[in-house]
Amino acid sequence: MERVHVFVLAAGKGTRMKSRRPKVLHELCGVSLLSHVLETVRSCVSGDIRIIVSPELREHVEALGHRAVVQEPQLGTGHAVQMALADLASDAAPILIVSADMPLVPCDLLVAACDTQRAQKAAVVLGTARVPLPSAFGRIIRDRGKVVGIVEARDATPEQLAIDEVNAGIYCFDQADLRRAIAGLSANNAQRELYLTDCVTALASSGKKIETVQAASFLDVMGINNRVELAAARAIMQQRILERHMLAGVTIVDPTSTYIDTMVTIGADTIIHPQTHLTGRSSIGGGCVVGPSALVANSSIADRAEIVQSIVKDSSVGEGATVGPFAHLRGNSVIESDAHIGNFVETKNTKLGRGAKASHLSYIGDAEVGERANIGAGTITCNYDGKKKNKTKIGAKAFIGSNSSLVAPVEIGDGALTGAGSVVLHDVPAGERVAGNPAKALPKKQTLEPT
Repeated sequence: MERVHVFVLAAGKGTRMKSRRPKVLHELCGVSLLSHVLETVRSCVSGDIRIIVSPELREHVEALGHRAVVQEPQLGTGHAVQMALADLASDAAPILIVSADMPLVPCDLLVAACDTQRAQKAAVVLGTARVPLPSAFGRIIRDRGKVVGIVEARDATPEQLAIDEVNAGIYCFDQADLRRAIAGLSANNAQRELYLTDCVTALASSGKKIETVQAASFLDVMGINNRVELAAARAIMQQRILERHMLAGVTIVDPTSTYIDTMVTIGADTIIHPQTHLTGRSSIGGGCVVGPSALVANSSIADRAEIVQSIVKDSSVGEGATVGPFAHLRGNSVIESDAHIGNFVETKNTKLGRGAKASHLSYIGDAEVGERANIGAGTITCNYDGKKKNKTKIGAKAFIGSNSSLVAPVEIGDGALTGAGSVVLHDVPAGERVAGNPAKALPKKQTLEPT
């Protein structure tokens, strides 16, 4: 596709959302409305992007690496485009205009608008849709098949409100025609604003060619104005996400109770059980079992791992490892391959080595656990001294007895053992056995049965 300039309209106040957050920053399947639209535009259109924003959005948009055009005061869509044009040096490239509150808009509709504008040398190509009535969309007004204007619903007559062809809020303008038409806008309407749609009427009146491309479904171009519409859009997008994964080889046992964000990746032959939430930028490998009732947020799960009735946040689980039920991994925990985290075990900022086990009722925070070590039931790493967090190191094949308290900073050497109920205040050398409160070395001839 040849180069176009893209204007994204994102300055609306969104008062019907009843929120202090700008409307276009509300999230849908893990990504803001604005980001959904920007991702679609970037994937199908070659050109620079200007985002027309309210003052409070400027910093956010610039952090995304896009050019922000601040609209203040906000005097309508026509005024927003006037400001964007003032920020753009005149050239021959068309102007594609989309709204930031249309997260379901498909790439092919934007491509069709741009291709039709160039092929037909049209002054403007409008995206339209057929909708159930009544509708708050502006109506497409035709005379003997030709578009002669757009009437906003609030300004329409009863006869015009009976028209089911509506303006989808997508435009591809010839730049020179847009600049001429927008200079003549007036605010003679119910809202006392400058309507971009009036440019279409002006171009039609002057005999310019106006073409349309129709969306396959009105749902593709639904705008989000309140939280009811946000929930409706989420249901549509969630269905699309789930279908994409199922068609790629993922088994989703009950799609109606499974929630997967748009950025999540899942390998083939993984099974997702009901009441599972996969959020953020999580990645799930192939052949995994996740759920039921699991939450995986911004985490990496390797091939053949199992996560059952557990929470994994900002962490990673290695190949063949098992987690749960009722475990909680957080704070950059790393569970290496074939390790096991059992019921009611919490880890925080902890590395559990290959084949290590923490099977029951333990808290392991700020720790490094060696390969094939065993953490007994009820063990805790006492990582906080009232001022700072301290680290616990547990060596390979170490055995930590039930109800041990490891008071950090402390290091348990390779193959060392702590007896049940030990309170370990000092480092334990490799191979040594300690027990008691405080834990002390056992005589060489004394042995303890593992607990």
